[in-house]
Amino acid sequence: MTVEVKVPVFPESVNDGIIVNWNKKAGDPVERDEIIADIETDKVVFEIPAPSNGVILEVLQAEGATVVSEQVIAKIDETAIAESPVPDATKTEAHSSAANETPAVTSNAETKINPAAAKLMAENNMDRNQVRGSGRDGRILKEDVLAAASNIDETQPNHSAPTQLPTGARPEKRVAMTRLRTRIAERLVEAQQTAAILTTFNEINMQPVMDIRNRYKEEFEKKHEARLGFMSFFVKATVEALSLFPAVNASIDNNDIVYHGYFDIGIAVGSPRGLVVPILRDANQMSIAQIEKQIAEYGQKAKDGKLSMEEITGGTFSITNGGVFGSLMSTPILNPPQSAILGMHKVQQRPMVEDGEIVIRPMMYVALSYDHRIIDGREAVQFLVAIKNFIEDPSRLLLNV
Repeated sequence: MTVEVKVPVFPESVNDGIIVNWNKKAGDPVERDEIIADIETDKVVFEIPAPSNGVILEVLQAEGATVVSEQVIAKIDETAIAESPVPDATKTEAHSSAANETPAVTSNAETKINPAAAKLMAENNMDRNQVRGSGRDGRILKEDVLAAASNIDETQPNHSAPTQLPTGARPEKRVAMTRLRTRIAERLVEAQQTAAILTTFNEINMQPVMDIRNRYKEEFEKKHEARLGFMSFFVKATVEALSLFPAVNASIDNNDIVYHGYFDIGIAVGSPRGLVVPILRDANQMSIAQIEKQIAEYGQKAKDGKLSMEEITGGTFSITNGGVFGSLMSTPILNPPQSAILGMHKVQQRPMVEDGEIVIRPMMYVALSYDHRIIDGREAVQFLVAIKNFIEDPSRLLLNV
């Protein structure tokens, strides 16, 4: 019996995708639920599992082909798995002899390396021991190679692998943009063309939060199995500030302003494929520990290319932290249809004047970019001041004052 392999049903916001990788070719045996292909959309990568045991009868769409929901991309012959060709004596003897020797090269199936990943490893002169597989059963994916090639610290957001340029006096290399990178570009241009973006700045003394971290870091990690970072404090402060200034949590829909009575906070995370913004839904109901765990989980999923559509769709407000890359100050761009985004930056020791005396304090510049069509300058400034007050005096978060 012939079984069709179909593209999964994409969400409404996704029109099509591109086949970026075939793990199997015509004639290869497959097992049910084995990942045989990867389809990249402008949001996430979909893994295509085999619907049944059998042999790939035909691959209908090659790598690089654009496909739509429920399109047939391959066929599997379920009966072929049972067929057993008559063994050739010469081949059997050769196989028996080879079995006693150590093979010089192992196949992708044996080493669990996707073809695209194997190609990229070869281009970068990488050994499989340098790459940790994140796919099913430890399979090494292209994203794993990109991450390893970038020497990524697992505690930080991921970067893309450096582009390998050809040799020569004036080398150039033309590379097609990924679907995600293309979509990021479109949304950034859209934000700048359709919104009246302004940015206001302030600075925050991080000493109170740092004192709390130093005091409870080990106990927190032991109890909650999560690292205590700055982001959870900023998420909590943001939720409180948004409740004071509802316009900052609103969005524009044609000629209407939509005020959201919930707080879905997007956290910008770097990945090998580009910037993604997974959502902390109902962040006002989350504890500091829950926020830290969720952010850590999203960071790992972003690295592995495992974020789902639901996890990166929606959001009423976003936070981005350029400080992990060393940025001292920046003007973040809105994430449409949201009307504001908070930018965190590097903590740096600076001389400050307190009570007429010069003291050294760990300071962070913060930036709020906002859509001036619905957020007035006064509201934007006061919103950022509210965050500053909450971070510099965290007890306000407990007392709601």
